Amino acid sequence: MLEVHAHTESCRAARFINGGRAILTGSPDCLILATDVETGSTIARLDDAHEAAINRLINLTESTVASGDDEGCIKVWDIRERSCCNSFNSHEDYISDITFVSDAMKLLATSGDGTLSVCNLRRNKVQAQSEFSEDELLSVVLMKNGRKVVCGSQTGIILLYSWGCFKDCSDRFTDLSSNSIDAMLKLDEDRIITGSENRIINLVGILPNRVIQPIAEHSEYPVECLAFSHDRKFLGSISHDQMLKLWDLDNILQGSGNTQSNEAGAVDSDDDEMDLDDDPSKNSKGNKRKNANNGNALGGSNNFFADL
Repeated sequence: MLEVHAHTESCRAARFINGGRAILTGSPDCLILATDVETGSTIARLDDAHEAAINRLINLTESTVASGDDEGCIKVWDIRERSCCNSFNSHEDYISDITFVSDAMKLLATSGDGTLSVCNLRRNKVQAQSEFSEDELLSVVLMKNGRKVVCGSQTGIILLYSWGCFKDCSDRFTDLSSNSIDAMLKLDEDRIITGSENRIINLVGILPNRVIQPIAEHSEYPVECLAFSHDRKFLGSISHDQMLKLWDLDNILQGSGNTQSNEAGAVDSDDDEMDLDDDPSKNSKGNKRKNANNGNALGGSNNFFADL
């Protein structure tokens, strides 16, 4: 329907915005671009948004978006003003995933340096950071009505952190180990969908921790990204096989239990008891980067550009 050459280098991150009428993209060319999906024309652009390659974008509010780069920097942008309103240098390696906790106005971020960070948007500070794990953290979701933070790792181990106690994980789930968990989606408060290096898409239960069942797969290559359609009727997945697959959720979840739709909410307080990490001892791991999985072109449909 439309092909737009939006960037001079690869497009690593993409999000639908403005009710699906525009798409926001990020690239190693350090540009964040909003493009009209009907005409291909540029709606807004942020030149030199980062000093390093951009590989992650998420929607926050109707007028703000967060971006992460290869050097561990996270920025929050006011799209209407075309200005940066928050900046966090919390990591030493690339930002692999970001989750927005709207009730608490905090960002949860994972990185190739093996840590999880909590960024407080109200105070514009890194409020907490975990100790270094044994490998890269690649994905993060908030579960159990805001009580648990779940991270996927390069070795396939799922780490669980209790809200407010981020220094060290409270539980480790190893049933998927040996295959990196490149993508995670929260299905409900008790279940996540994971995409792994072994090309399998799994339905996983959290507390109790168990692999409920494999639900889909790509033929030969790792699953790099997962997203729901706007009505959550379909699951989309992409892989290095250059193929987009759409799965009927009702069909692939048949026999796994009814899908719940509980709302997640973390403690809405700047004074919740978090383990602060003022001067962490950071050892660079120098592990491989995973840039292909850093983008979600299928989900997200907030109205950013209503006033532009």
